[in-house]
Amino acid sequence: MATATLLFEIGCEEIPALPLYQATEQLGRDLEAALDEARIPHGEVTAESTPRRLVARVAEVAETSEALSEKAKGPSASIAFDDDGQPTKAAVGFARGKGIEPGDLVREADESGTEYVYACIEVPACPVSELLPEMLASIIEGIKWPKSQRWGSRHETFSRPIRWLVALWGSEIIDLTYAGLSAGNVTHGHRIIADEPFELADAHAYADVCKQMSVVVSASERADIIREQIAGFEKETGLTADTPEATFDEVVNLVEYPSVLLGHFDEEFLEVPPEIITDAMLEHQRYFPMYRADGSLDNAFLLVSNGNPANADVIREGNERVVRARLADAAFFVTEDRLRPLEDYVERLEGVVFQERLGTVRAKVERIEKLAAALSDDAKAHGVKLSDADVTDAVRAAHLCKADLVTSAVVEFTSLQGVMGMHYAHSSGETDQVADAIADHYRPRFSGDELPRSTVGRIVAAADKLDTICGLFAVDQAPTGSSDPFALRRAALGIVAMLLDEDAPLTISLVAGIDAALDAYEAQGLAFDRAAVRAAIIDFFITRTRVMLRDAGCSADACDAVLAIRIDEPVEFVDRVHALEAARKEAPEEFEDLATAYARANNLRDATLGCEVDDALLTDPERALLTATDAAAGQVDAALAAGDYPAALSALATLRGPIDTFFDDVLVMDEDAALRDNRLRLLNRFAAVFERVADISKLSHA
Repeated sequence: MATATLLFEIGCEEIPALPLYQATEQLGRDLEAALDEARIPHGEVTAESTPRRLVARVAEVAETSEALSEKAKGPSASIAFDDDGQPTKAAVGFARGKGIEPGDLVREADESGTEYVYACIEVPACPVSELLPEMLASIIEGIKWPKSQRWGSRHETFSRPIRWLVALWGSEIIDLTYAGLSAGNVTHGHRIIADEPFELADAHAYADVCKQMSVVVSASERADIIREQIAGFEKETGLTADTPEATFDEVVNLVEYPSVLLGHFDEEFLEVPPEIITDAMLEHQRYFPMYRADGSLDNAFLLVSNGNPANADVIREGNERVVRARLADAAFFVTEDRLRPLEDYVERLEGVVFQERLGTVRAKVERIEKLAAALSDDAKAHGVKLSDADVTDAVRAAHLCKADLVTSAVVEFTSLQGVMGMHYAHSSGETDQVADAIADHYRPRFSGDELPRSTVGRIVAAADKLDTICGLFAVDQAPTGSSDPFALRRAALGIVAMLLDEDAPLTISLVAGIDAALDAYEAQGLAFDRAAVRAAIIDFFITRTRVMLRDAGCSADACDAVLAIRIDEPVEFVDRVHALEAARKEAPEEFEDLATAYARANNLRDATLGCEVDDALLTDPERALLTATDAAAGQVDAALAAGDYPAALSALATLRGPIDTFFDDVLVMDEDAALRDNRLRLLNRFAAVFERVADISKLSHA
């Protein structure tokens, strides 16, 4: 059977950079699935893209599909047809599922003599030239975009207007029409360097034609070109370029023919806080700033041009003018902002709404101050060494942490909130600890982000996040499903990350912090069902902690065993789960036997009888269990008081022998009611010891 390469190109206006990655992946995936579904033999499927085109190439596509001969077994004939020989719903449904009429079903008996109905499906081979037009049109329609548009008088939608289509099987043009366009063998070159049509002799010619068109159709190849040219400039200048992954990936999809250029801005702008320079470059212009060996910012930067390399000097000068204007604005904003101390901006927060029912950002600041003071006191009560100056700095940082939101620099460069507050705090004479806490209180901003550097910074960060979470829960704005418009899950994970940090954990009671935050809202006059809101917030944090544990590899049953006894503090929850998993790993068989014995006791016990046992009715095995249970209870209480969960589990392990002997030698459900009830009380007493640690029956697989 003859084969040829299939080339499919969708030519467009410039497509947004980041959605292009997902669309390219979907194009290849969907095309391969469609070919397979149509039974068209083919080789490797490759999908590539540039800002102006989505391209798929498929090797060794057969000229015809494979014929299909299928005999599918259905229900028995007695079920498929009624007494009058008419097809039942079972037969109709089976036939419909196979794409045939009920009358086309055939009856055949199997080896046992039972008669069944069969659907015999015969689909002849079909030329790919007849199958591809509809297939490729549906591929275009199926590509998903965050935002799509219509153009002209068309009803079809796509990320950007489609301007041309190429569809070739070898040298044969596929008869594809879409959005008023007919596919052909003509593609178009780079908009600036080679802005003209290029005819393709066949699908194999595409790679060579792309070179003539100054188009690098592979994103990975463009990325390699950019990296190589950046490395060249780094070697030439002795500087290091900052190329964040997100910005780099975006730049790759902004160009069809990348050319890296070295530009400079006036050194006087280095007096501006470096973050505002790098933000202007990376976030606004997609330039890569360059750093000296000592880590300081240089006035050099790299830009990735999509223009003609022959005009490099003109392109560089134009981009330098853009940078100069942008940095001049930034310098002006910073100079104007510094004309007054950071304190002066706090009152202006009265004009910024935090949330409709929760008031202004100024009101939020007042709550954060109170909460920071409460968390500081709680940390000290838990043994954290905080001086009076540290507490003062925490409250002061809380007072100033949102002030930069109304500064000109942050209004223009919103991603620098907190960072500009830090710089303005320094220039206003605030302590280093206050300034750093202002910058850090938004951290961690995402999973894996750095935590605030100091205990003071962590207290302010926790206060800010707790205030947001508690307030929004109080006004019934908790996350639902995948919807979390206020990023409360991220805020909760940030707090938990600070509580669990191995190097410098934030040692506070989360529940006490929640209570303090809710107190502040009640003092503000907000009406809500405190008990319900409090419980929902605690559950929210514990659920987030459980997600973290599961992501870290902890077993679901260990988490469930601890959660069964109602733990409210994330740190305690994590410590208990780790201790439980360690104990089970150390002696898996013994622990499994203990879990099974506990489950048996827990199933038999009757909580209404209480735990008071009549010693006079006890046999030796019962008395041994009672003695061991009371001893273990004392050890468990002492261990839990000290937060020593492994010791608590070790105490439970001592009960394995006595409970095994008890069940071997004692008939719990004795006919004598007094003996039976006394034994059930003993089991109640036994199970109660476990309930202080975990419901280990959830670990039993018996």
